[in-house]
Amino acid sequence: MKYQHPLHLMLTLKRKKASEPGRHAKRQWKKRAPAFSFSGAVLCLALLFLFIPLFVITVYSFNGSKDTTFTGVSFEWYQKLFLDSSDLWHALLNSFFIAFTSGIAATVLGTLAAIGVSWYKFRGRSYIQTTSFLPMVLPEVIMGVSLLIFFSGIKMALGLLTIFIAHTTFCLPFVYLMVTARIDEFDYSIIEASHDLGANEVQTLFRVIIPAIMPGIVSGFMMSVTMSLEDYVITSLVSGPGSTTLPLYVYSMIRFGVSPVINALSFVLILAICAVTFVLRKGLKSFAAAH
Repeated sequence: MKYQHPLHLMLTLKRKKASEPGRHAKRQWKKRAPAFSFSGAVLCLALLFLFIPLFVITVYSFNGSKDTTFTGVSFEWYQKLFLDSSDLWHALLNSFFIAFTSGIAATVLGTLAAIGVSWYKFRGRSYIQTTSFLPMVLPEVIMGVSLLIFFSGIKMALGLLTIFIAHTTFCLPFVYLMVTARIDEFDYSIIEASHDLGANEVQTLFRVIIPAIMPGIVSGFMMSVTMSLEDYVITSLVSGPGSTTLPLYVYSMIRFGVSPVINALSFVLILAICAVTFVLRKGLKSFAAAH
């Protein structure tokens, strides 16, 4: 047992006794929770604002009527969704194709850019750090028009390829930001240890750096896919014949009234997204525990 000077032991016991009333008061304050909390009320209002539209969509997807009057439970719109909505499924497939391909491209480019800018010093580094955030702060209309002018200047036909390039461009800064935030918390001694063990730059990148920042990479990819799926403004400016995505298709239906089939599709997508989120959450937890 380590010897302690009597004076040091007395001061230690005195500090412990002095801190005991503070801990007791803290426990009593936690027990006496206020009847009304402003932060709690704001949280409830925010949750209601986010989830009430989803609940309304779900309810009206089972409505037997086309209007807002609920006439009874019916699966008519789900039948039409799966058996008589080929154009809608084609637009949805276009959206998923663009979202995943542009998300992968933006994730690869954004991850490599974050690693290069964060760890290497070169001419123009500060300029790249500043300009990389411009697509995040510029209005989508300005970005869409600038991309349209660029595609017209190089004589590129508008279609799925131009949508892919546009979505990769405005998703890349978000991936860069998330991966950079993860790199800022990185333990650089791991890289030194890998070099001491004989690993070269490529081996260190794929076996040490990327596994360590994988949560940031996955988060950036998921955000890129989400932003690509819901984008309308940029897509409407750079799309061409045969490249209709789901937001464009839904907006075109507004002229004739939105069909309840869209409500059914929305509920199906909500279930699919919840399932994917649950699986990814479990997968990321297992990955983090393993590393």
